[in-house]
Amino acid sequence: MLSTTIQEKLQNQIQKEASSSHLYLAMACWADVKGFSGVAKFLYDQSDEERMHMLKLVKFINERGGHATVPALESPKKEFDSLMAVFKSILEHEIKVTESINDIITACLKENDHSTNNFMQWYVTEQLEEEQMARSIIDKLDMIGSDTSSLYLFDKELGAHNVE
Repeated sequence: MLSTTIQEKLQNQIQKEASSSHLYLAMACWADVKGFSGVAKFLYDQSDEERMHMLKLVKFINERGGHATVPALESPKKEFDSLMAVFKSILEHEIKVTESINDIITACLKENDHSTNNFMQWYVTEQLEEEQMARSIIDKLDMIGSDTSSLYLFDKELGAHNVE
């Protein structure tokens, strides 16, 4: 059985994962209408992945005797100045998600909730990958600068990326 504190923290994480899915979806829509079809595909896939992260938490709470609830979500930002702005925003967002996951781990350790701590280790690993991915994309966009032919190839390459 989950403690009230742990369930509340997990429920807050559900909201963050759902918000992440919405944010990636909004970014995908922006990229789509700006002609970045590869980036849009990548971001649509990321949106789906974040939804799966949310569902994993929902199921965990329910399986541990809690009751997960579906959170209300604010509308994400719809317009972005550039691809660089999109991916810098993603990195900032993922860092905040990492901080939230670390907070859950700290609470688990404090309460000796080893099952939840073990479950959350998957998220720790996932967040390392998410932050590294965003940093890598930002580095590539830095290298490209304003070279439109390179940006075309970048878009094509990102569209070929498969989300795990």
